[in-house]
Amino acid sequence: MSDIDLADLEFWRRPLKERNEAFARLRQLDRPVFFPERKVPFLRSGTGFYALVRHADVVEASRNAKVFSSEPAVTNPEPPGWVKHVFGESMVNMDDPRHARLRRIVSRAFSPRMLTDLQSDIEAACARIVDDVVAHGPRDFVSQVAARLPIHVICDMMGIPEAERERVHRQVDASTAYSGVRPSLWRSARMAAGNVLALLALQRLVIRLGHERARQPRGDLVSALVNANPDGERLTDRELGSFFTLLLVAGNETARNTMAHGIRLLTDHPDQRELLMSDFDAHIGNAIEEMVRYVSPIIQFRRRVTQPYNLRGLELKPGDRVVLFYGSANRDEEVFPDPDRFDITRETKPHVGFGGPGPHFCLGANLARQEIRTMFRELLTRLPGVRAVGEPELLLSNFDNGVRRQAFAF
Repeated sequence: MSDIDLADLEFWRRPLKERNEAFARLRQLDRPVFFPERKVPFLRSGTGFYALVRHADVVEASRNAKVFSSEPAVTNPEPPGWVKHVFGESMVNMDDPRHARLRRIVSRAFSPRMLTDLQSDIEAACARIVDDVVAHGPRDFVSQVAARLPIHVICDMMGIPEAERERVHRQVDASTAYSGVRPSLWRSARMAAGNVLALLALQRLVIRLGHERARQPRGDLVSALVNANPDGERLTDRELGSFFTLLLVAGNETARNTMAHGIRLLTDHPDQRELLMSDFDAHIGNAIEEMVRYVSPIIQFRRRVTQPYNLRGLELKPGDRVVLFYGSANRDEEVFPDPDRFDITRETKPHVGFGGPGPHFCLGANLARQEIRTMFRELLTRLPGVRAVGEPELLLSNFDNGVRRQAFAF
């Protein structure tokens, strides 16, 4: 195992096949492996972490939030303490009861009724996106298709004015770029500054909108969040800003990454594509689950141990850190036979591509499924020859399994 160091950013430069093989070797061990951390510019360096790479371990830690805490932060390495004072605290970095309160308030955004009401808007957005691809020609699947839909849907939900949406898109791209592996101190500083400015601009935008909606509510989500619900609960300015940036980053990345990798998967596996199109409605649900399992849009989240706990013979102590590697769990041979095979008929319900079961399971999972389903229906029906061309340009990251660019044709 001497050639495997998940804490070393250089590990994430290795080809995907090599990384998958490394995780397969780690899954064969009796217990989780400890990795000391290295210094990363502008981020805290802890003592290290235990890597949870088996499906059962990730599920166990996800379900037991009292032992495996999300505070103070779920990203790895941990960000500096000033971040929460500048941007406020995000739901993903909270435990109950604070997490439960915020989740209760914002869950109205993802109710079955809200998602049903959104369907016609999602269909119209997909039609416009494909219209633009036909009119201007295919160049980059990410910027023309995969990145456009989630941002459009989120802006529609929140009531963001049309004039602001292009700026929102640019700022989201700037904020997510910092999740990548950074090659130099100078570039790290420049990207960190860009990340801070982008996130602050997004928060200022939605807070200003929240003040307007508090005076004159409309039928959008911002109006619902800044005005009290039947229990008298509402989001503060800082909570609204934090929720908006979380929704833009997390809601964007899950659907965007799955669609961007998905077009490549359907191109590389024509038999699976043919099966999907033989009865789209019958197969698309399971196809989406298999895409999410295979892709694992978010690679990892971190947890802090709060009390003594025995995990598969490993005696964890309060203060220990563990990292949940979702991509590895989704290729656990004990749960998914022949895990490196893309198979839309696979039973994929136990995957952790939307996070593990428990209080932090992705609130927007059904919205992401809805976006992916509607976009692929529009694309594959109107452009039956649509396909990825050449190799994708991947985001170099240990957190976000992103695609920067993917040429395509139809």
